Parts: sequence; C-alpha cells; structure tokens
Amino acid sequence: MKINGNEIRPGNVIEHNGSLWVAVKCNAVKPGKGGAFNQVELKNLLDGTKLNERFRAAETVEKVRLEQKDFTYLYEQGEALVFMDAQSYDQLELQKDFVGERAAFLQDGMTVTVELYEERPIGITLPDQVVLAIISADPVVKGQTAASSYKPAILENGIRLMVPPFIASGERVVVDTNEITYLRRAD
Repeated sequence: MKINGNEIRPGNVIEHNGSLWVAVKCNAVKPGKGGAFNQVELKNLLDGTKLNERFRAAETVEKVRLEQKDFTYLYEQGEALVFMDAQSYDQLELQKDFVGERAAFLQDGMTVTVELYEERPIGITLPDQVVLAIISADPVVKGQTAASSYKPAILENGIRLMVPPFIASGERVVVDTNEITYLRRAD
C-alpha cells in the first residue's frame, strides 16, 4: 500500500532503501521558503540501525503490513525461547536478545503477539502487566515518611525494582513490562 511522505506516523512500518523501517518520531516541517516535508526518524527492523530522512508530500513510500499472530510461551532452551502458534501448534524459536531484557517477564503459558513479515519474526509484544512475587525488599527506615520514598526490591524473576515502603517480601505486585515499574499490589 503506497502512502504519501507526509502521511507517515510513528509506529508505521515502511519499505525504504530496500529494507524495513519503523517510524519512531515524525515532525511535520513547513519552512518559509520551499515545500513542506516530514522529518522522520526511522529504525531498521532487521539490524536496529537508525536513520533520519526527509519525505516530501509528493513522494510516495510503501507501507508494509505486518502479520500479527498469537503465540504461547512454552520454555527456555539455552539461549533460545520456544513459543507455540495458538492455531497451528507450530513451534517458533526466538533468541533471548531478540526479546531483550523483557524476556525475564515471560511465564509458562503466557500469550504473546509476534509480528511477522513474510513468515519472519520482526517484533514481539508481551502483555502490558504481569503479576510477580517479591522475594526480598529492604526494611522501611523510620522517619522517611516526609516525602514519597521508594525502596529497592527484587522480584522472583531476578529483576530489581523500586516499590513503596509498605510492600514487604512475599507480597505479589503488578508490574508494567514496558517501563519495568511497580503499578500496584495484586489482588
């Protein structure tokens, strides 16, 4: 599907210079002299390089549609993470560095969305929130109630996180997987 250069928005995946790019930031610029253009920061989906490019309104680019499929996380095998297609039961192996630091939030049976381009995995989306237990939290220091103070804690998956002073070891909390922050106590 072709779109004009001024219609590119953050999150759009386009084909440019023979590769796949996702638009990270877009800035519409209307200089006093000359035609308007869209200044776009692009990130390569295949190798992670970044590029700043100007697209004039008259230029057209190919917008790529990615196929999104739900997969179920099964287990970890060395440096690979094994997922299963929810419909066809086919298995898919992704490297840990492809998922990144959020791989620590994967739990058995968790449903994730994998973006595919021509049957090749391009991106992965985890649930926005997960419930985890706290295995250790620093004790509260008396007299630290004047300002809102947070204390360090370690989750069952080994991730360090800042939590409010009333959270103790053994409690279950809801964690944002995108920002890696404490949200609230689990019910």
